[in-house]
Order: sequence, then structure tokens, then C-alpha cells
Amino acid sequence: MKLLTTLLSSAVLALAVAGTAQAEDKLRLGTEGAYAPFNTVDKDGKLAGFDIDIGNALCKAMATECEWVTSDWDGLIPALDAKKFDAIIASMSITAERKEKIDFSKKYYTTPIKCIRAVGTDVDPTDEAKLKGKMVGVQSGVVADNFVRGKFKDIVEVTAYKTQDEANLDLLAGRVDLVCADSVVLAPVVKDEKNAGKVEFIGGDFNDVEFVGEGVGIGIRKGDTALAEKLNKAIEQIRADGTYAEINKKYFDFDLYGE
Repeated sequence: MKLLTTLLSSAVLALAVAGTAQAEDKLRLGTEGAYAPFNTVDKDGKLAGFDIDIGNALCKAMATECEWVTSDWDGLIPALDAKKFDAIIASMSITAERKEKIDFSKKYYTTPIKCIRAVGTDVDPTDEAKLKGKMVGVQSGVVADNFVRGKFKDIVEVTAYKTQDEANLDLLAGRVDLVCADSVVLAPVVKDEKNAGKVEFIGGDFNDVEFVGEGVGIGIRKGDTALAEKLNKAIEQIRADGTYAEINKKYFDFDLYGE
């Protein structure tokens, strides 16, 4: 009986260890799924985009299975803290404000903020006289939101949207005068044949570190240094072995990583 009890205990322990190992071999990644071309849902209902490809490549480099979880943008950090997933890969900029709540990996890309306006209008983010009293659309809670409120706080009226697509559509409909966002996110809007002659970039690049941050990184829970180290090594690996370049080429005609 004692031998049987010992064997049963050993079997239970082995199963527990195996279960733990299996859990550790899966990395749950949180993303928004509404921020093309970085993370979006394709016509088949599957997650796609630069962030998704990078996340899958990082998991492969770490010999880890990826499991993707979607969340509204405003819910990503709370969901991370609630352990609904292990990391955020959703084009989240590394800012001082966010670093108070979560930790980050090293950056995996960096881009400036740009603004677009309707063709034929004279609104200009570099000219206070042409900006005063204008309606500016941004996605709520992203760096462009902080940038517009911080840079033009007493000059413009800000309309914040749940998604970037909603802001873009309101610009095309004439409900806002200017939209500011990540330059790469706005580029397809300007280049889209359906929008030819309707929208244009104005004002150049805005790279204010105070608002833009230190680049885009992977958000992780405070103190999870082990995961941060694994992600940083994986980022270095896919940069070195050409995987990053292949993914980059799929979406962009320039190196998104930056300096």
C-alpha cells in the first residue's frame, strides 16, 4: 500500500510538472486588432498585420507557442495586469506615463507622428493661426492623443475616437479638420485610390520624445524581467537572422526599426 501511495504521488507530481512546462511553453499575447497595418482582423476573421507577424516570429525564436488575445485598446494594460495575457504586442509606444504602470521590452520599431487634412483646407499644425479653433481627431489613449493635447491644448478642440478608422472616416466626412496619428498608419489613408485628391499630409514629422516616447515596445507586467530578457534576445535574433527584414518588406518599403 505504501509503495502504491508513493507511485501515485510521483505520478501526480509528474503530471503537475508537465502541466507547468506546457503552460510555460505557451505565450499569451494581447493585441487590439483594429490598427492596420500593424494589427487587424482579415476577411477570414483572423488576426493579421506587422505586430502579429513579429509576435509569431518572436515566439518561434523563443521556441514558444503563441496564443493571441484581442482587447479594446483602453483595456490592454488592465487585462495584462489581470493576467489575461502575458505581453502586449499592439504598437504600444514606450512612454514615461506607461512605464509607471508596466515594463517594456526594447523597442521593435519607431515612427513619428504625422497629421492629415482634407485637400483644399488650410489647417496647419505648424501654424497656430491656421490651427486655432479647429477640430482635431485622434484615437483615444495613443501617443498622438497625448501629443495633440500636450502640444495644442489651448488652441484646438480634440475629438477622441475608439479606433483610428473612426477618426479617418470623420475627416473624410468633414466632421473634423485634422487627424494626427502614427505616420505609417496614416500613409495608407493618403495613398488609397479611393481618397485620391481628398486628403494630404501637412506639417511634417513630429518626434517629440515627451509624447512619442522611446519607440514601440512589448508591454509586460512590472517586474517580469525573465520575460523581458527572453523577448529582448528574440528581437535581437530576428533582426540578425533576416526574419525582421522579411516581415518589414511585406508591409513597408523602408526600415521601420529606425535608428
